[in-house]
Amino acid sequence: MFRINENYLKLGGSYLFSTVGRKAREFQAQHPEVEVISLGIGDVTEPLCPAVIKALHEAVEEMGHAESFHGYAPDLGYVWLRECIAKNDYAARGARITPDEIFVSDGAKSDAGAIQELFSLDARIAVCDPVYPVYVDSNVMAGRTGAFDAETGRYGGVLYMPCRAENGFSPSLPEEAPDVIYLCYPNNPTGMGISKEKLQNWVDYANSSGAVILYDAAYEAYITGDLPHSIYECDGAESCAIELRSFSKNAGFTGTRLGFTVIPKALVRGGVSLHDLWARRHGTRYNGAPYIVQKAGMAVYSEEGKAQIREQIGIYQKNARLIREGLSGAGYTVYGGVDAPYIWLKTPGNMSSWDFFDLLLNQAGVVGTPGSGFGPSGEGYFRLTAFGSPANTEKAVKRIQSL
Repeated sequence: MFRINENYLKLGGSYLFSTVGRKAREFQAQHPEVEVISLGIGDVTEPLCPAVIKALHEAVEEMGHAESFHGYAPDLGYVWLRECIAKNDYAARGARITPDEIFVSDGAKSDAGAIQELFSLDARIAVCDPVYPVYVDSNVMAGRTGAFDAETGRYGGVLYMPCRAENGFSPSLPEEAPDVIYLCYPNNPTGMGISKEKLQNWVDYANSSGAVILYDAAYEAYITGDLPHSIYECDGAESCAIELRSFSKNAGFTGTRLGFTVIPKALVRGGVSLHDLWARRHGTRYNGAPYIVQKAGMAVYSEEGKAQIREQIGIYQKNARLIREGLSGAGYTVYGGVDAPYIWLKTPGNMSSWDFFDLLLNQAGVVGTPGSGFGPSGEGYFRLTAFGSPANTEKAVKRIQSL
């Protein structure tokens, strides 16, 4: 008899952002006269910067000539890009990461979903709560967790580490050590950063317990203060941490697709190198990010590219400040938006997250993301992104203020 992968049946409904998008489309179809402004899904709106566009055109031209044509990319990515990443993202911050410890991919989301394949099905998983849904859903799909409990909003077998206002949205170290710990800083969805001291505590904890940290640093470009941009700025992180990086939110590659994962050779568990396991998986299941896109990625690190991207990030940071200050001035309790492009606000009057979503959509024509979609501790909160255009961001804030 034909059998499907029943782990997919354990998933709690549709993917969060798919549901948000569907609801927004349905409202727009019913109310075509309303200009709906989306501050929900974290997609960028600024175009690729001129340095990147120039590199793309050059790479396309190269692909049209036999002498400069490129086929399959090397498994880990082109060495010139990996050397550039190692120099600019790691050596410049005192981190000891070598080019052959960097795996170029088509984005951090893909790697965040696939990285769990390195671990056994009985591995104990710990996530921050609220949490980026991919971390949990990918483990459910693999069969690593129990079924979804609609009453609690939790999956069996996952350790949820509460991140609430009373603990500064920073989880405590678990009393019973898990095998795998997902950390994302600056955080999605709360928009909060982490100090080097606190991150060092997690590194020390993982090294002493044998846990592996999966560290998502997709939003490090938005850090404004004295916070670590990489977990490898902490002593001993090479022996306990895997880091995920993205070109999407810093350089606008959401539709172009480029990212990378770092697995140091010093990271060994059970006598096995996780670097070697990922290299084997990478070579078997992935044919590399396109040459054209990797060439564009190189332009991100040029002096011209850095200046242009910094200017774009500044636009989103200004949007975040506008949302944060505008809503705070209107009486909302607001968090985040300083070191990340996300604003995490308390829903008014003990309103549920989805009720507030409906209120904003129906009365203000503004789309956000219900906090409950990120986990049990997200109930009663709401996420807004700073990735809209400045004009739309300003209009959205004024609409919310008028409610």
